[in-house]
Amino acid sequence: MGASMATIALSQAYPLGTIINERGHLEIGGCDLVEVAERHGTPAYVYAEDDMRARARAYVEAFAARTGDFEVIYASKALPITAAYSVMAEEGLSVDVASGGELYLALRGGVPPERIFMHGNNKARRELELAFEAQIGCLVLDSFGEIELAEELLAGSGRRQRVLIRVTPGIKPSTHSYIQTGQLDSKFGFGLEDGLAAEAVRRLRDSAVLDLVGVHAHIGSQIFELEPYVKTIQLIASFVGATGLDCRLLNVGGGLGIAYTGEDEPASIEEYVDVKVRAIREVFDPVPRILVEPGRSLVGNAGVTVYRIGTIKEIPGVRTYVAVDGGMSDNLRPMLYGARYDAAIANRPDAPVTRMTTIAGMHCESGDILIRDVELADPQVGDLLVTPATGAYGYAMANNYNGVPRPPVVFCREGKTRVVVRRETYEDLAAHDA
Repeated sequence: MGASMATIALSQAYPLGTIINERGHLEIGGCDLVEVAERHGTPAYVYAEDDMRARARAYVEAFAARTGDFEVIYASKALPITAAYSVMAEEGLSVDVASGGELYLALRGGVPPERIFMHGNNKARRELELAFEAQIGCLVLDSFGEIELAEELLAGSGRRQRVLIRVTPGIKPSTHSYIQTGQLDSKFGFGLEDGLAAEAVRRLRDSAVLDLVGVHAHIGSQIFELEPYVKTIQLIASFVGATGLDCRLLNVGGGLGIAYTGEDEPASIEEYVDVKVRAIREVFDPVPRILVEPGRSLVGNAGVTVYRIGTIKEIPGVRTYVAVDGGMSDNLRPMLYGARYDAAIANRPDAPVTRMTTIAGMHCESGDILIRDVELADPQVGDLLVTPATGAYGYAMANNYNGVPRPPVVFCREGKTRVVVRRETYEDLAAHDA
């Protein structure tokens, strides 16, 4: 699409290789965002495909430099679409699914079933049946009831299913309470402090169909500090030693934070991997296969959302509202967690910022605010507004509030666009009517 000039300094919230091209437009994956918007409409989720691939390779290379026994598992809830599963499978990653739907899409995307890990704190009978029919590689057990159901479904099948137990180590990292998962008071897993994890190990020793091969512990998401991972690994090592568990696989979760704004300074993939590998080597002998589950850090910064500005409302002495043609139907995170984003005018991103604004969505909710207090370059009706770092959980949490069709997902690579999820239509809204 648009020809390119030299890369300029942009926030690391944007996809790798994002530039301002000779037309003065933002360019992602070699594609001019103004042309992308004209061709595919707005709002739209736009991804630099090579950014996702580069981050996947960075994880693999960081581990390969430190150990020969590891597995990088894509936490697909961040972007559960067929094309993303295909990209991760092509890059040699395994996949974590947390529902029957994600399992279906992973298989559709070409992920080998033996490289699929299935999570969930309340897996339905039909979901477990699908998992066993597909012969997934590993089931992550979350409750005693699930142990019983899995044994019931596998009885008489003549096969054993590899399983991990998910434990809650009692670690509470500095992140939003809604995405903390490792503390004792959690809906997930077996607690270490209350003895339920040890009881689960004893229970599984007698199983004829479930082969306990290790432990899974995930303490939360969007974590910047790395020390909690070290403490978690130490606690798991003590637990493994006390129970005599033959821990062949140790899944130490994901959680690496990303830059949502120019002020964010997350650890690098290299630093993250180094901390986990060193911590495990210090307390485990023999060292198990090391598993991690990145999701957000693979796709979050690879994607942006492009909107068109529809109205501008200035309340003198109060604020200026800039309303776009999307909002809480395509990015629910600001409303759920108070998530913070940057923004820019995609058709003139290098223009000086002149106005403090609040980016409002189009929905009939006063709380439909995408970004409160962000400086923009003299926004005008018809301008294209881009929010970076929406590659994780934007599409995954998209909805049809106010009867708004969900946006398309467009992959950009080497100047070419590829629609991997089409824009919904009004007819789609009625497609499931009985």
